[in-house]
Amino acid sequence: MAVFQNVEEANAFFRKDLYALESGVTLEELGEGTSVCRCTLTEHHRNAEGGVMGGAIFTLMDFAFATASSNLHRPTVAQQVSLNYLSAPKGETLTARARCRKDGHTSCVYQVDVTDDQGRDVAQAVFTGFKL
Repeated sequence: MAVFQNVEEANAFFRKDLYALESGVTLEELGEGTSVCRCTLTEHHRNAEGGVMGGAIFTLMDFAFATASSNLHRPTVAQQVSLNYLSAPKGETLTARARCRKDGHTSCVYQVDVTDDQGRDVAQAVFTGFKL
């Protein structure tokens, strides 16, 4: 059973997640064990070479994990993350889709995929969460 009634209620709960929000990450969709988050890229997200910082991509993925996992069990924290950067984003917007792969008694596993607005696979991560 979902913890949040809707996206608005989840956004109200996560309003104190300032790092993600001030980085431009938004929660767009929320389901039972799923979420979709987006970030419009700006100069703030770029490194000295003009590419998107890996930390900006990870922040988006971490917020997608947090919103999806907290909708099944709150609080849940990331215990371990395995992340692969697949290709450099070429678009202006990144989208992270999180989905629960395993919801155990004390831990959970989520897959988070990031694509850009040109359909390019940017990153994929597996988050192991610990339910507090």
